[in-house]
Amino acid sequence: MFRKVLIANRGEIAVRITRTLHEMGIRSVAVYSDVDRASLHVRTADEAYPIGPAPAAESYLRIDKIIDAAKKAGAEAIHPGYGFLSENRELPAACEAAGITFIGPPASAMDAMGSKTAARAKMAAAGVPITPGGAADTNDEARATANRIGYPVMLKAAHGGGGKGMRLVHKEEDLIPALERARSESLRAFGNATVYIEKAIVRPRHVEIQVLGDRQGNMVHLFERDCSIQRRHQKVVEETPSPAVSPETVQKIGEIAVKGALSVGYFSAGTFEFLVGEDGSFNFLEMNTRLQVEHPITEWTTGFDLVREMVRIAAGQPLGYDQSKVARRGASIECRIYAEDPTGFLPSPGTIQHLRVPSGPWVRDDNGFYQGAVVPPNYDPLISKLSVWAPDRPSAIAKMRRALREYVVTGIKSNLTFHEKLFAHPEFAAGHYHTGFIQEHSAALLGYHDVAEEDQAVLAAAVAIAASRLERHAAKNEGTDAQAASGLSPWVATHRQKRLG
Repeated sequence: MFRKVLIANRGEIAVRITRTLHEMGIRSVAVYSDVDRASLHVRTADEAYPIGPAPAAESYLRIDKIIDAAKKAGAEAIHPGYGFLSENRELPAACEAAGITFIGPPASAMDAMGSKTAARAKMAAAGVPITPGGAADTNDEARATANRIGYPVMLKAAHGGGGKGMRLVHKEEDLIPALERARSESLRAFGNATVYIEKAIVRPRHVEIQVLGDRQGNMVHLFERDCSIQRRHQKVVEETPSPAVSPETVQKIGEIAVKGALSVGYFSAGTFEFLVGEDGSFNFLEMNTRLQVEHPITEWTTGFDLVREMVRIAAGQPLGYDQSKVARRGASIECRIYAEDPTGFLPSPGTIQHLRVPSGPWVRDDNGFYQGAVVPPNYDPLISKLSVWAPDRPSAIAKMRRALREYVVTGIKSNLTFHEKLFAHPEFAAGHYHTGFIQEHSAALLGYHDVAEEDQAVLAAAVAIAASRLERHAAKNEGTDAQAASGLSPWVATHRQKRLG
């Protein structure tokens, strides 16, 4: 087993990985950008190394700096977490060249499945049903693909996830402008501008299967997660079991996922994502060759620590169990708590003045911040993941509503009120939702209709710039300007007296 592991990430996932490493008796090594020097993931690790300026392209996306830090620390392995370099096949290749173990799948499997377009082709060849789509490498090719499959279509980044580089297009005249925005966002987020096109399925459920395999060729699935509650194609609430998918369908898509993973020589943790239509039909979307943000709900219901399993597998240990030994019980739900104003889902960077997280039986908060910490404008605004377990879905919803009422964060805006409204919504309580649920019920959930897509980037940039200016002002006038000291932008500060949403 490893003695020391470097975590090539930040925030809550770096903290979460560190905790399992410590339970396993393994020393953890953190890396940090200039703005993350005082972050929780740095404080919880045994060692920490600087890797550059705030922009991810100059720090967390720099493979050479990650490898250099691992060598300096004497780390024997690197865990990438999710996002950043987690699905970049150049990282495991660099690890191999440096004699460091990559805690994740082999580069060959990432080649086959990490690119969404390559994964679609591979799964189609294996007989897995896939959503109609095609390439969009040039504008002419994009037009041809969209016309062939018919509008509406979805533009998707070929080398990433998390809703980045995605655009829904309803008519041909909007295709090229949307394509340019998707390419630009994909390049910024993943270092690759490749985008492809899929047929947009109306009112689908987004259901995924967690797989886990070892280097000896053993593979199991750990059931499904329903990730259909999304804003701008990014998940905000996940639950298992899915309230809309039958056990027979789960078994079928679970077997497909295991077959697909074995077909590319996959090992470690991975996730197969499917769109499930209103008629119960399902089509393969993509495979995420990494740990998922929503993995805690699978851990709640199956009893597996997925980070521990990934570390064991990377060290060469066999699973030690087959599908017949994998069972689940009860129901689990996760809420992603973001530093953002939910009335427009705009980032709310700044200093957390007060933080009280919920607790009690069967409540878990995977947090990446602490009271007094600064939420920088440079990265995804995820603060924490709040998850609960209960014997059944109604009890899990009741427990989550209680936990949300206990959650307090001030100094920044958060989406807590949004979650409270969502869990009180009768259609959600009945399990009647789909990927467009938030937009369809925006007046009830957000207070007014969502910000138009074309305005999102401009408003988000304005918030980030204003917050940055106020942080500098606070540094010069510490203790003299309450608003500046809070790190709030003027746009956010106007809502200070409201319940933080």
